[in-house]
Amino acid sequence: MASIVVGIDGSQSAQDALRFAVHEATIRGVGLRVVTAWHIPMITYGGAGLVPDIDPTGFVKNASAVVETALAALGEQANDVEIERVVRMGQPAQVFVEQARDAALLVVGSRGHGGFAGLLLGSVSHQCALHASCPVVIVRQPHSTA
Repeated sequence: MASIVVGIDGSQSAQDALRFAVHEATIRGVGLRVVTAWHIPMITYGGAGLVPDIDPTGFVKNASAVVETALAALGEQANDVEIERVVRMGQPAQVFVEQARDAALLVVGSRGHGGFAGLLLGSVSHQCALHASCPVVIVRQPHSTA
């Protein structure tokens, strides 16, 4: 049976999506693929299209830490779920959609770290909803009453 894929970025919205995905994987009795993406910031590129020689080790290490931190925050909630960790270079929406190609479900948060906080739907979740080949769940953060 196909697994559930969840895209995370270290945001609270992604943590909510991870909790939802773990719960859904438990109910369905399937594995969970926790995916995060990293890329080299545009500011590091030189002029005239020059691409600097950058060691990606630090980017991979930071992205892996995002996954481990998110999983650690679950505590024992995910004990009964087989978890695969995936860290890939690329734009998040593209990586999440690619990793969900054979999935039963793709889960993402509604708002990540970037963009404008007032928007209801982030660009990554929007792109995932448009391009994924499987059903997509976009987990919204609860509204604050303050």
